[in-house]
Amino acid sequence: MLDPKKIEQIARQIHSAMPKGVKEFGDDVEKKLRTILQSQLSKLDLVNREEFDIQTQVLLRTREKLVSMEQRLSELEARLESQQPSAEKKAE
Repeated sequence: MLDPKKIEQIARQIHSAMPKGVKEFGDDVEKKLRTILQSQLSKLDLVNREEFDIQTQVLLRTREKLVSMEQRLSELEARLESQQPSAEKKAE
């Protein structure tokens, strides 16, 4: 779900922002940061970019279909309204 390279990059950025005394713990701190970040980010309800883009395309196609159907419905309603007065006259 989440790109491990991004998590590693964030862990490095956090590690580089730490005070010098903490940095001396070195790789151990960075590994723990990476583990904590992965754990916390996995708890979030996130989607990756690819899934987001796919859903965006699905939504776009759905919207296009809706607009088309609304236009068709309007045309059918207009046709029905134009036929109703002549049907009423025949009934009289």
